Amino acid sequence: MLRLLICLLLTPAAALAQGATAVQKPPASAPAAPKPAAPATAAPKSLPAGRAPARTAAPLTDDQKPVYALGLLMQRSLNQFDLSAAELDILKRALSDAAANKPAIDIDEWGPKIEAFAAARAERATAREKAASVAYLTKTAAEAGVVRTNSGLIYRDLSPGTGPSPTANDTVKVHYRGTLINGTEFDSSYKRNEPAQFPLRGVIPCWTEGVQRMKVGGKARLVCPSDLAYGDAGRPSIPGGAALVFEIELLEIIAAAPQ
Repeated sequence: MLRLLICLLLTPAAALAQGATAVQKPPASAPAAPKPAAPATAAPKSLPAGRAPARTAAPLTDDQKPVYALGLLMQRSLNQFDLSAAELDILKRALSDAAANKPAIDIDEWGPKIEAFAAARAERATAREKAASVAYLTKTAAEAGVVRTNSGLIYRDLSPGTGPSPTANDTVKVHYRGTLINGTEFDSSYKRNEPAQFPLRGVIPCWTEGVQRMKVGGKARLVCPSDLAYGDAGRPSIPGGAALVFEIELLEIIAAAPQ
């Protein structure tokens, strides 16, 4: 049980410490720094019965920010449990009860059940993600100008290149942006302001296949079914069963395969 709780807290911290290596291990998106709150405005003169004026959060001090960061890391770990708003309230209650040394249940009895609970919730979230991905892939494959290959990859040239095409044995230099089907960005070499280099045999199958269809100087959009990306396992910033969308610029073939 103790080992599970330590993993819950430290796994996202380790992910933040790793360098960005996109299609091999997309990093979890770094949490945005909290912005100073705007000055509180005067409460309206009249409010509906039983309603209190909304509070504006005070800016965090440097001493408070590590604690806030701990909360962000905990929430990232809790994503695997697919908790509802009501369940998050129960979680907050547990933290308060534990701090007061007045837990409502016996942790030795219920703690060992967390792994099975996590597995069931992960399965539920993956099934939901797969259903959404199937609908998205079907809709995208029907768009004009796209090619759906036998593997299920959906490919579209955005700006055809004029140079050579790489082979699976090549290493390429690219700029790219990766998003979930809802538009959430999980990785971008553009944001790092630095192109990435990958051996095409060392990346997800979607890239290995799709980048070979490109020519140097071109830009393409790849829509990758989960079985050509990270499958049911997902990654810290990518749900299990998720289809992924990449926009890729092929800048250069670094190491061409021997002729």
